[in-house]
Amino acid sequence: MAAIGNRGTVTEAAGFDADADAQRLRGAMKGAGTDEAALIEVLTHRTIAQRQRIKEAYKQSVGKDLADDLSSELSGNFRSVVLGLLMLGPVYDAYELKTAMKGAGTEEACLIDILASRTNPEIQTINTFYKKEHGKSLEDDVCGDTSGMFQRVLVSLLTAGRDESDSVDEAQAAQDAKEIYEAGEARWGTDEVKFLTVLCVRNRKHLLRVFEEYQKISGKDIEDSIKREMSGCLEDVFLAIVKCLRDRPAFFAERLYKSMKGLGTTDSVLIRIMVSRAEIDMLDIKAQFLKIYGKTLHSFIKGDTSGDYRKILLELCGGE
Repeated sequence: MAAIGNRGTVTEAAGFDADADAQRLRGAMKGAGTDEAALIEVLTHRTIAQRQRIKEAYKQSVGKDLADDLSSELSGNFRSVVLGLLMLGPVYDAYELKTAMKGAGTEEACLIDILASRTNPEIQTINTFYKKEHGKSLEDDVCGDTSGMFQRVLVSLLTAGRDESDSVDEAQAAQDAKEIYEAGEARWGTDEVKFLTVLCVRNRKHLLRVFEEYQKISGKDIEDSIKREMSGCLEDVFLAIVKCLRDRPAFFAERLYKSMKGLGTTDSVLIRIMVSRAEIDMLDIKAQFLKIYGKTLHSFIKGDTSGDYRKILLELCGGE
C-alpha cells in the first residue's frame, strides 16, 4: 500500500488500521456538523492504496459508500479535494477529463494538463477506466468536443504510443530538428503535422537532443518558436508537451503559479494538481516552485485560499 511514487508529500501511514480510520470518519460525520479537522487528518496522511482500504472498511461497517456520505456532508472546493483523494489516480484523471468536456464549452486546459503529462501506462489505464465508467471511449468524447489540429494532437497522445526507450539517433535528431525548422520558422505558414509527428512520437532523450539541434539551426528555443508559429489550444498543448519532456515538476509548478497569481484563483487547476501529484512528485514541484518564483508553494496557497479548503491543500503541500 505504498505511495505511487517516491517524491510525494503523502507517504504510507505506519501502523495503518483501515477499520479504525473508517470509524473515525464515521464519527466525524455523525450528529450535527462535520468534524473537518478529523477528515483532513485521516485523508491527507494515507496513500491512495490505504484510502481504498478505508473505503472498503467503511462500506463493510456502515453499509454505505464513503464517497457518497462525504459528498452529502461537504460542499465547494473542500468537497472536490476530498472526493478526489478517495479515487485511484487514473480514475480521478478520467473523472476530471469527463468533467472538462461536460455541458457547453470545454475546459481545454484540463485535457492538456493531463494528456501532455502522463506516461504511456497511465494513459492506457485512464482510457480503460474512462470506457468502463462512461461506456464511451475517451477518444470519441475528445473528438466530439475538440476539432482541427488540436484534436489530432490529443488523439495522438491518447494512443499512448510514444517511444519510451532511451535511444538517441543523432542523425535522426538532426533531421527532426531540420524538419521542424522547415515546417515552421523557415516558411510562410506552419506545417503543424511535422510538429505532431516529432513531438508526440519520439522518446524524451531523443527530443531533448532535437531541441538542442533546433537551437543551433534556428538560433531560437523550440518554445519560442511554438509561441510564434502557433496560437490558442494548439500552442498550449505543444508547449505543455515540450515543458513536460524537459522538466515535468517545473511544468506543474508553473501551472500552479498561474492558477494563483493575479486576481482570483483557478481552483480546478489548483485542486487537480495538488490531488494528483501529492504522492508522486510534490516534493520536486515545491522545489521547482521555489527555484523559479522565489516563494514557497505553501505561502502561495496560504495567501490564495481559505478555510478547510486551505487547510487540506496545505496538508497535501506539506511544510514550507
